[in-house]
Amino acid sequence: MQHRRTVRFLLGNEPRELTDLDPTLTVLDWLRGTERRLGTKEGCAEGDCGACTVMVGRLVDGVVRYEAINACIRFLATLDGCQLLTVEHLKQPDGALHPVQQAMVDCHGSQCGFCTPGFVMSLYALNRAEPPGSALDEQRIDDALAGNLCRCTGYAPIVAAAQQLRDRTPDHIDDTLPAVTRALAALADDAVVETGRDGRRFLAPATVDQLADLVLANPDATIVSGATDVGLWVTKHQKVLSTVIYTGRVAGLAQIRDRGDALELGAGVTFTAAKAALGALHPDLDELLRRVGAEQVRNAGTIGGNIANGSPIGDTPPALIALGASLTLRRGPTRRTLPLQDYFLAYGKQDRQPGEFVESVTVPKPGQGDLFAAYKISKRFDQDISALCACFLITVGDDGRITRARLAYGGMAGTPKRADAAEAALLGRPWDAAAARDAKAALARDFTPLSDWRASAAYRLTVAGNLLLKFQAESMADAPATRVLALRAQTRSAGCDIASQGVSHA
Repeated sequence: MQHRRTVRFLLGNEPRELTDLDPTLTVLDWLRGTERRLGTKEGCAEGDCGACTVMVGRLVDGVVRYEAINACIRFLATLDGCQLLTVEHLKQPDGALHPVQQAMVDCHGSQCGFCTPGFVMSLYALNRAEPPGSALDEQRIDDALAGNLCRCTGYAPIVAAAQQLRDRTPDHIDDTLPAVTRALAALADDAVVETGRDGRRFLAPATVDQLADLVLANPDATIVSGATDVGLWVTKHQKVLSTVIYTGRVAGLAQIRDRGDALELGAGVTFTAAKAALGALHPDLDELLRRVGAEQVRNAGTIGGNIANGSPIGDTPPALIALGASLTLRRGPTRRTLPLQDYFLAYGKQDRQPGEFVESVTVPKPGQGDLFAAYKISKRFDQDISALCACFLITVGDDGRITRARLAYGGMAGTPKRADAAEAALLGRPWDAAAARDAKAALARDFTPLSDWRASAAYRLTVAGNLLLKFQAESMADAPATRVLALRAQTRSAGCDIASQGVSHA
């Protein structure tokens, strides 16, 4: 393998070529400490508050695609081959404010000002992502701003600024796109990027085969994709990582393939890309993925990373297990496939051998007669970790009886887990309220959940059962609206806000 010992990217339109980088130096610390770009702030150092929001441009199929990310948990060396834009780059060549900045001024969207640059960058990323002249509804604006926290304004002036920007016109950053496209194309190569300091290494392969060789040769390395989890190991737990292998340059891991009856997603597919693909299979998958972190997190975090870290409260495994997903693991040239549910062995323990990594996940599409639902219960509706997640798939035969039941939960055990006893209580029965009640009662044989600061054991077990009843009620003909977004749409159309109606986000 050819190795390149420099990290190359564009800061605005200026090339940067860096050597001997600390493998876990964050984009935020480099911007503030080395480049003195002080508009990017540190608020939480964990990807929650959005004060550090920057925009990264990446060349995809010959086109520069921009996305907002959290600079506080993103490692600088992962920017190889990218363009990095900060709030300072929005200033127009004549010194005038960018229209996004001017909208914040016009709508009084800033008070103390600490969070303002992050909001500006999120608004700018939203503005670029939408077609010129497109109407932005409140939900789309809320999604774009959910990862930015403000303690002053109450958000209404910031939303007003977003609405003022519905008609985007080309700006000075558009003017530089041809040159940026050429520059990023010139930076692309198939070499393994290698940098490091004090005996610690950062490795970034360009192909899946290179990745397989590097992981096999470095079985104790930390594999990083979006760093939305690993970044906190560094910023919060002060972990020192000796070897980091970054997957973000491996284009082969970011592929989504339609196999006819199933979708195959590479481990490097981001939540943003997965939402478009999986969300087309069922609206509950779309909504579940919409609630994974915030837009900055969804742009960076990956399906493979969410699975590989084995968290019992990861957002995607319950849904994928319910759908019958299978996992492909690779060790050197050897691949093996196993049901996703079998990958999770115990808390903190997965069926992954030294030198092995998650390469892809295959997700069967729901078929005729399948009923599916996904529910995420959390203290906050947006940008929060699950107290529990419940995802159900039931197949009903022509005679109205249940021929298949897959009930998967997160947050109810040390791993994402199916409810075997509850499933058995359903098989062969009509899908009615009595069957759902019996399945609810059986959950006590499937789970002995823990109490923690997110929820008590009793709450988890009660809600887990009630969600089965909810699923059954929702799957009936002429079922009433029970989802928060549907109720919110109804109240907005009636000219009032859901918050005033006392409807719980849970």
